[in-house]
Amino acid sequence: MQPLTSGDFTEENEPFALFQKWLDEATKSEPNDPTGMALSTVDAEGMPNSRMVLLKGHGPDGFVFYTNTESQKGQELIGQPKAAALFHWKSLRRQIRIRGNVALVSDAESDAYFQSRPRDSRIGAWASQQSRPLESRFALEKAVASYTLKFGIGEIPRPAYWRGFRITPTYIEFWRDGAFRLHDRIIFRRDSNETPWTKTRFYP
Repeated sequence: MQPLTSGDFTEENEPFALFQKWLDEATKSEPNDPTGMALSTVDAEGMPNSRMVLLKGHGPDGFVFYTNTESQKGQELIGQPKAAALFHWKSLRRQIRIRGNVALVSDAESDAYFQSRPRDSRIGAWASQQSRPLESRFALEKAVASYTLKFGIGEIPRPAYWRGFRITPTYIEFWRDGAFRLHDRIIFRRDSNETPWTKTRFYP
């Protein structure tokens, strides 16, 4: 088990700086998608769903990702605007759990990120009717070819249904693996983004 030292993460009192530190370290050590997070939502009946998405922005105002708002997760987030996210970095034997309310980011923010994406990804956003039945792979490739021809070499606008969501966290948990399952856990909680964080150390 790793000893508790003056530099130990459990002594941190602000979660966003600690998140950035861990993400920076994961970026150096994870072989694939260090920004990948498991996103959990619920449908109108309260049935949960989880899937992997990529974190595309973060800071004191929250954690941002993008999707088709007409998809299953998009509709669940709009209908039940709360979510949980989980980062697991196997190379570091660490994980971070996040829970909070969800809201759409501004059109300007969505536009700016959409235009930063590779051209083929922007075409794909138009071609994919996400979470709806697809008759064949050929039908998808045909849609991609159609939009490629439509936009030519010009600008590709953002589809109105392609938006960003921001999780404003009220709960952030940092977990580090320990020998014999004597893990280290600290949990930051707050009532809203206007109230200060409280920190508690938990048993494994």
